[in-house]
Amino acid sequence: IYPHHGADAESLIKAADLAMYDAKGRGRNNYRLSSRGANVAVDELFELEKSLRGAAERGEMAVHYQPQVDITSGRIVGMEALLRWQHPERGLVMPDQFIPLAEETGIIIPLGEWVLRQACQQNRRWQQHGLAPFRISVNVSGRQLLQQDFAEKVVAALDECELDAQWLKLELTETSVLQNAEEVLGLLRQLKSIGVDISIDDFGSGYAGLAYLKRYPIDTIKIDKSFIDGLVGNADNRAMAQAMIAMAQALGIGVVAEGVENTDQLTFLYEHQCLKAQGFYLARPMPAEAATSLLQARCH
Repeated sequence: IYPHHGADAESLIKAADLAMYDAKGRGRNNYRLSSRGANVAVDELFELEKSLRGAAERGEMAVHYQPQVDITSGRIVGMEALLRWQHPERGLVMPDQFIPLAEETGIIIPLGEWVLRQACQQNRRWQQHGLAPFRISVNVSGRQLLQQDFAEKVVAALDECELDAQWLKLELTETSVLQNAEEVLGLLRQLKSIGVDISIDDFGSGYAGLAYLKRYPIDTIKIDKSFIDGLVGNADNRAMAQAMIAMAQALGIGVVAEGVENTDQLTFLYEHQCLKAQGFYLARPMPAEAATSLLQARCH
């Protein structure tokens, strides 16, 4: 509202934009008014957005890799590519601080393409070094899924990196799959025809109906960390995790537990036949060089 929240159009639009972010953060379907503190925060938000544009081209972005492990043998059976931003002034900016901003502004589209190429290139390098091949997992945002040429971009990245499609896994959230369901279903079928593996990340967190597991061409579900956190001392979480594992097995879908942080969680998963896991207890995300050293050590 002029002049309380700004003396010119640019200031008012910035203030309104932050109020929008605030409203969305409170569950959407409501409104918020700007405030003096919000005006300061919106300036910081716009500065962060400005820095985010072109960050990959300036060499500020890096991809770290977190192993997915077969808990019966300790063998690494996959890697998840995770984006990190080393800001020249702010230092390490955590993904939960910039990924939502990238989603809102559309920056996630070129950023996601960059991560996809980096991950495919790295997986190809590991194969060229004689390491046993495995799938590299890349997170895909809802904005990327709505691109009409997304499948073509995946094919182009695989061709550019000379990586066979069977060694790429795309991880999607429940929400992104169920929004624009018909378009996404067609895209997933297209990706499956290419040979790409499809995984649902943070499974259980979206509280979506489970019928889509039968309808969509899904290869793997990743049990959300919130359920794994509560395995010890929470009977409801144990029951939910056990039900997810049993359901996936009945449907012929693979299961990975994410966020494993202690032996008790690992024991529960082993006893209930969820044999693939990732988390700090097994290995933290690491730069490509460290991941290469770990893979070489495990091979010997």
